[in-house]
Amino acid sequence: MLRGAHEASESQKRQLAARRVLIVGVGGLGAPAALRLAAAGVGTLGLIDSDAVELSNLHRQIIYRTTDIARSKVTAAAARLQTAYPTVNVEPIAHRLTAANVTTLFGAFDFVIDATDGIDSKYLVNDAAVLGGVPFSHAGVLAFHGQLMTVVPHHSACLRCIFPSPPAPDEMPTCQEAGILGSVAGTIGTLQATEALKFLLGVGRCLTNRLLTYDAVATRWRTITLARRSDCPLCGEHPTIRAPVAVEGRSCE
Repeated sequence: MLRGAHEASESQKRQLAARRVLIVGVGGLGAPAALRLAAAGVGTLGLIDSDAVELSNLHRQIIYRTTDIARSKVTAAAARLQTAYPTVNVEPIAHRLTAANVTTLFGAFDFVIDATDGIDSKYLVNDAAVLGGVPFSHAGVLAFHGQLMTVVPHHSACLRCIFPSPPAPDEMPTCQEAGILGSVAGTIGTLQATEALKFLLGVGRCLTNRLLTYDAVATRWRTITLARRSDCPLCGEHPTIRAPVAVEGRSCE
């Protein structure tokens, strides 16, 4: 369970046992986040991912084993979590997150972890969470670098406050071009779990209005101060985005 100078109090344990967290993407970020949240005692974990386990991904997707290759990610992850942490309820969702199902899915959870591997998915998560008033952790990793922030809708900056529209596909390298260091994904995914736990328990200071970046080559952390934009197309004074929509782009996790 949570540890500072001592274990989490019985009250905190009960708080976590009553909460629901949805992890979107059970890969390099989502795998360590799921393990940490289950170990902390979150009552229900939703796992949504439409992919199968692949050998080339095992270096960073630490929830899986070679015996899981070709299995549904959410099925394999749910089996491991429920074996290790039988008191945790795991809800596997073997579908792709879409503009058609995102609103209903997010409405059933207290917090969302964006562990997706595509710019289109990241904007979809951001837009649906803000429109639905669901707090979430945004993160991304590429090569030796990672970043994350927490968004509390209508109280802190969202992704579109920083980047109003997604970058063009040719403006950033693919996973195959840049690669991903597994330990960096593990570090950032674990921090996402920590952000979720802090929010659910109402303790500490979450990464709202702050973007935390990690450069593993230099072993350097940097915090960038953010602010909500009045002209944000999603959460500004005169929003133009009123429903989640899929957009084109690419990224890596």
